[in-house]
Amino acid sequence: MGDINRDDDLIEVAGPPRFAYGERVMARSVIRNDGTYNGKDIGEVLVQRGEVGYVVSINTFLQQFYIYAVDFVDSGHRVGMRAKELCTLDHLPDEVLQQLGERAGDLQALGRGRQQAASTPTDQEHTP
Repeated sequence: MGDINRDDDLIEVAGPPRFAYGERVMARSVIRNDGTYNGKDIGEVLVQRGEVGYVVSINTFLQQFYIYAVDFVDSGHRVGMRAKELCTLDHLPDEVLQQLGERAGDLQALGRGRQQAASTPTDQEHTP
């Protein structure tokens, strides 16, 4: 257990979760199997950077962090992720939308209309 980086100065669960159930999110980086995702080899890519998914459950880890189970529709994986690994697509600040200009419409359309095609609840979850 000595190899777990707890980021001791940060206790996320002292505040509300950053994301809500059903919220559309995007992976900020490539996520690989750390050995906790059944049926995939360790190091195998589970989620590509920029892949869109939906928060399907919220749990905690080490009584310190929120873990968001995210259904990634394109890859068919349900993966447990920390907030720092995700970016919302549903609640972008106005200043970000202004900076995006015309591209904001494209971003708002990402992953829309595909939530019903999400994986079934029997998929395995990955916990960091």
